[in-house]
Amino acid sequence: MPNIFEQSLESFQKNLPFVLYSKPDSEHLIGFFQQDRALHKATTFAEKGFVFADFEGNQSVLFPEMACEIQTEKYKFDCEKSKDTFVSSSTDGKEAFEVLVEEGIKAIDKGTFQKVVLSRSEAIQVNDFNFLQVFKKMLSAYPTAFRYVWFHPEIGMWLGASPEQLLKVKSSKFKTVALAGTQKYESDVEAIWHEKEKQEQQFVADFIIASLDSEVSAMEISQPYTFQAGSLVHLKTDIEGVFKNDFNLMKVVQVLHPTPAVCGLPKESSKAFILENEGYDRRFYAGFLGELNWDVLPERTCDSDFFVNLRCMEIQQNQVQLYIGCGITKDSNPEKEYFETANKAMTMKKILN
Repeated sequence: MPNIFEQSLESFQKNLPFVLYSKPDSEHLIGFFQQDRALHKATTFAEKGFVFADFEGNQSVLFPEMACEIQTEKYKFDCEKSKDTFVSSSTDGKEAFEVLVEEGIKAIDKGTFQKVVLSRSEAIQVNDFNFLQVFKKMLSAYPTAFRYVWFHPEIGMWLGASPEQLLKVKSSKFKTVALAGTQKYESDVEAIWHEKEKQEQQFVADFIIASLDSEVSAMEISQPYTFQAGSLVHLKTDIEGVFKNDFNLMKVVQVLHPTPAVCGLPKESSKAFILENEGYDRRFYAGFLGELNWDVLPERTCDSDFFVNLRCMEIQQNQVQLYIGCGITKDSNPEKEYFETANKAMTMKKILN
């Protein structure tokens, strides 16, 4: 049997759907290799397999467990720190993004919402793109992230290294996180968080806690702390607990997604602003992906483990489309927010170098 990388390349060459991924701090790779080209959907979240859902909530593509060959393989990760060797002086789209941020701040001042997460896309030309080479770099550079390469002939190819878990469910126990605020990582400097960043992170935590309250019988919440993800650090709060016996996974996901970390607060008004003003289709950026009710051996428990699709790229022939965003509050500075997206883009650009 070919190893898991060879199987991925073979599936791609045959135009067959597959996903190859590794969870945070894991020594294992997992591959779902669908045996047909059908576009399956998760409609009730009672299905089993691997799900990839878009930002708007219109499409949840499923690689069904029963239609896939599933492989697991231990892999020796080279966890040396990646160097920021990609240099780009381009500020294409800077003015347009700053205008967008200004409009977001005006809407906050009017009371339309408290926070909105605005994003932009950036295209990079590449020659002879080798998805396995890029994915292996991603595995080494971001050991604490959820790293994946996903392909379906009717959707395309996506790669990413997300630091944010949407939801993990094991039996009735759950874990999730509130993640917001971004700074460049400096090994010899302790991160100092300003009021705007603390407020942004608190919005996320409060939303998740309130959203889950009716579905849980117990919940524990950590204090916010600094969390490193590659060359960036964020403010993070861990939230875990136990769902009620009659909890509905689809209902929980619909309540949580999209979180304030990728959309805003309140969700409906900030989402409406994004769809009307961003000027492009996020597609699967800021959606989520992961294992859905998968029978994990040897325990044979039906676990679900979803991650927000951040730090991601879409492959379009000889072009890589990057998607980057930042949280906007009343204290935001449009130019600083643009450069925050530029810093986030660097985490993906250096993988392409």
